[in-house]
Amino acid sequence: MLLLLVAAQDIKAQGVGYRRKHLEYYDDKPIHYGILFAVPFTRFNIKHNSDFLAKDSAFVIQSPTQASFRMGFTVNAFLTEHFDLRTTPSVSLYERQVKFSYPNGTDKVEKRESTWIEVPLLLKYKSLRRVNSRMYMVAGVTLGIETNVKRSRGNSSRLDTKSTDFSIDYGVGYEQFFEFFKFAPELRFSHGLTNMFQPSKNSIGSGINKLSTHTVTLYLNFE
Repeated sequence: MLLLLVAAQDIKAQGVGYRRKHLEYYDDKPIHYGILFAVPFTRFNIKHNSDFLAKDSAFVIQSPTQASFRMGFTVNAFLTEHFDLRTTPSVSLYERQVKFSYPNGTDKVEKRESTWIEVPLLLKYKSLRRVNSRMYMVAGVTLGIETNVKRSRGNSSRLDTKSTDFSIDYGVGYEQFFEFFKFAPELRFSHGLTNMFQPSKNSIGSGINKLSTHTVTLYLNFE
C-alpha cells in the first residue's frame, strides 16, 4: 500500500506544470508565410551645412517623430537550427516633417506624406524553443521606393526629398506558438544610409546638407 501511495504521488508530481507543445513540427517545414501589421515611429536625422548660420533665416531646423502605419507579408526560409533567412515586403504610409523655427516666433512645417514599398533582407537568429516560446534577433538591409512621388515646380517653396532609400535594420522579437498559428511581436530599428535631401531652386532648406531616415517600428507578425 505504501509503495502504491508513493507511486501515485510521483505520477501526480510529474503532471504538475505540463504544457501542450503547439505546432510541434513547425520547424520541419523549409518555408513559412505570414502577414504583418506594424506601427513605425519615424523622423529625419538632419545635418546642417555651412550656410545654416550665414544664410538660412531659420535658427532651428528639426524633425518631430511621427507615428505611421505599415502592413505586408512575411516569407521565412529555414537555414539551420538557429538561423533563418527572412523578408517582410510591406507598404508603409509615412508622414515625415521638417520644422523650421524663426526668430520672430513663427514656425513653418514641411510635411512629406508618402507611400513607400519596402523590401528587407534579414538574417534571423533564434534561440532554442522552450515549449511554446522563444526569442530571436534580426539584422539586415532594406530597400525602399516611394510610389506617389510629387516634385516641386517652378518657384514652389516645397521641400523636396528623394524617392529611394537604403537602410540598415536590426531588432529583437518574441515568438509565441498557439494551436493554429505563431504570434511574434518585434521591435526593429532602421537607420537610413541615403541622403534624402533633394536640392531645389527655392530657398527652403538652404541650411540643410543631409536628411536621413530614422525609424523605430513595432511589428505584430502572424505566421
